[in-house]
Amino acid sequence: MNGNGKGKGNGSGALEGAVVAVAGAAGPAGRATLLRLAEAGATVVASDADATRLAEAVDAARYAHGGATVTGDTVDLLDLAAAREWADKTEKEFGRIDGLVHLVGGWRGSATFAETDLADWNLLEKLLIRTVQHTSLAFQEGLQRSDRGRYVLISAAGASKPTAGNAAYAASKAAAEAWTLALADSFRKAGGDEGPRTAAAILIVKALVHDAMRAERPNAKFAGFTDVKELADAIAGVWDRPAPEVNGKRLWLTPQP
Repeated sequence: MNGNGKGKGNGSGALEGAVVAVAGAAGPAGRATLLRLAEAGATVVASDADATRLAEAVDAARYAHGGATVTGDTVDLLDLAAAREWADKTEKEFGRIDGLVHLVGGWRGSATFAETDLADWNLLEKLLIRTVQHTSLAFQEGLQRSDRGRYVLISAAGASKPTAGNAAYAASKAAAEAWTLALADSFRKAGGDEGPRTAAAILIVKALVHDAMRAERPNAKFAGFTDVKELADAIAGVWDRPAPEVNGKRLWLTPQP
């Protein structure tokens, strides 16, 4: 592990000096994650398809943590070549790549199973599966070169217990989890008898909540939801644990169904 164990603020020593890429960084979860990683002393390389919102998220993280290196790239993660170019550019510029946090999201659903619109599947397959395939293939080798590489997927409890109206969403999330577990197995095999040095882990939430949602619905309970700040803490915490302990694991932030 690199670093002197001193993070910024309440940061993690394991992230001091690390280079972490965040895909889908412009939403509320992305913003919270950029802030948390910057606070922990990481160099953060953010990407999103929305250039305007990405710039706002990057500026907010830089402003909150003066001296932190936070950069932003507009990347089309539906293009494998573009994802590989982003990974290669990041490692070349900063000399290493220690993490990829996958926050690309999206949701479509229906009132009943019979009303499922397969156009929703076509969209979710791209957002929730294809982007995971591309970031994992693009970043695998770089992460494996790291002494603390982590690939972190954010998934949903619905993948393990699909409901009638969420067939497309749950199936997409389940496929993304399976893909990530295959990546974890590649890290396990690369580690040999000593065990993996690099890990792929899945953080599972019921749903996410943030301050703007609470302001819009002040009487809502949001029972079982995970606050985006809590999610960001859990993401940073994946680096605090040894690779063999988190590789190929589903880490539940909500009660397991």
